[in-house]
Amino acid sequence: MRKNDELIGNVSAIGSNMEGIVRIEDFVCFVPFALVGEKIKFKVLKVTKNIAFCKLLEVLTPAEQRVRPRCCVYGKCGGCQLQHLRYKEQLKLKTTTVKDCLKKIAGIDCEVLPCVKSDLEYEYRNKLQLPVRNDNGEIKIGFFAQNSHRIVEVSECPIQNSWCEGIISAIKEFVLKNNISCYNEENGEGLLRHVVVRRVDLSLMITLVINGNKLPHFDKLIDILSQKFKNFSLFINENLENSNVILGDKFTLLYGDEFYQTEEFGIKYPVNVQSFMQVNNYVKSKLYSNVIDAVSADENTVVIDAYSGAGLMTAMLGRYAKKAYGIEIIKEAVMAGNELAIKNGLDDKVKNICASCEEELPKLIARLKAENAKISVVLDPPRKGCDKKVIDAILSAKPDKVVYVSCSPQTLARDLGLLTGVLYYDGNNLKKSTDIEQIYKLEKVQPYDMFPQTKHVETLVCLSRK
Repeated sequence: MRKNDELIGNVSAIGSNMEGIVRIEDFVCFVPFALVGEKIKFKVLKVTKNIAFCKLLEVLTPAEQRVRPRCCVYGKCGGCQLQHLRYKEQLKLKTTTVKDCLKKIAGIDCEVLPCVKSDLEYEYRNKLQLPVRNDNGEIKIGFFAQNSHRIVEVSECPIQNSWCEGIISAIKEFVLKNNISCYNEENGEGLLRHVVVRRVDLSLMITLVINGNKLPHFDKLIDILSQKFKNFSLFINENLENSNVILGDKFTLLYGDEFYQTEEFGIKYPVNVQSFMQVNNYVKSKLYSNVIDAVSADENTVVIDAYSGAGLMTAMLGRYAKKAYGIEIIKEAVMAGNELAIKNGLDDKVKNICASCEEELPKLIARLKAENAKISVVLDPPRKGCDKKVIDAILSAKPDKVVYVSCSPQTLARDLGLLTGVLYYDGNNLKKSTDIEQIYKLEKVQPYDMFPQTKHVETLVCLSRK
């Protein structure tokens, strides 16, 4: 098999990135946007050993569950991977993905509950990130194509709310009428790099990321936005670095309110442009509710919220527990968590600690154990999963319950393998154990469709000490 070969084959399975898998002789071919049972024509783009990465050319025999994508640039934009699949089947596929990852990576063969659906299949996102570029003199606003920095221009996005269309048209009008230069990655010149928007209840927080420290004619942009939106704030963010990082460190408010107040499970909290928020409000509420239920905190329980961010979950848990500790390495987030606890009358029950999780968690668990506390740990790590020291701390201290929230089935499987004893580290190498000392047992594995139409899945796992 060689690059540029055009082949015909039958899709026998779906990969972890939701691409179709076709097996031809000794080769495994990954073909995005193909479904199980389909006969397809595809082109080979890259070959490594016995694996080929391919492009779908034509569906010769479509699967029954195939539907027409709602987006006019689907397959070109890198945002969605599953618009061609009926939504009920997307949920089944994500459930299977979590189950397969647990089995293949950790050897854990357990029940995985059906993926919790999103109330909205489209128009669910509360956050928008749009790169803006100067492409040979032409201004382009849109999304990056898959695995590239080539912009696919859009005027709207089906998984974004309807306000997305108004934002794009407003930015285009402002740029063109006021001769605003846009960023060119090749030479690092041009002012406007990105537009980042988040919706908080009925208000929009709009940030223009610029390659400088001033936005000329921003009053004209405020006028344009005021014609389209009632409640909004406008910020600039300075990013002078020639890198893939979207936001710089410095924000400046140009118009509107710096914070918007909202509420979740009885906790009132402010949201600013840097606050972390799950992108799907409807699924977020279901997930948070189930985390609280899983912890089963009472007046005798001390809860440790690892990777606690700005302390929202810590405060929620503090309402029910004897005490809740949040561990977070970013100083500003810890300060926000402390302020949040005070405003909600929880400063005597909530303590936020500024430290790395891998360094602080072992010491905190040891101290609480010495006080004979009943301990539950909530883990909500980034996509790379938990640091080895965090896993070691839990295995050493043996808290009564561990609740793990994950956005990556692959790193979740690894960490669960370590926590249940079926995996261990031999130096830096991960190995399967033949002599299992099982400290924790899996009580519940529940996926959530936080990101409909995409390959991503959120998962809640409950473990109890044996």
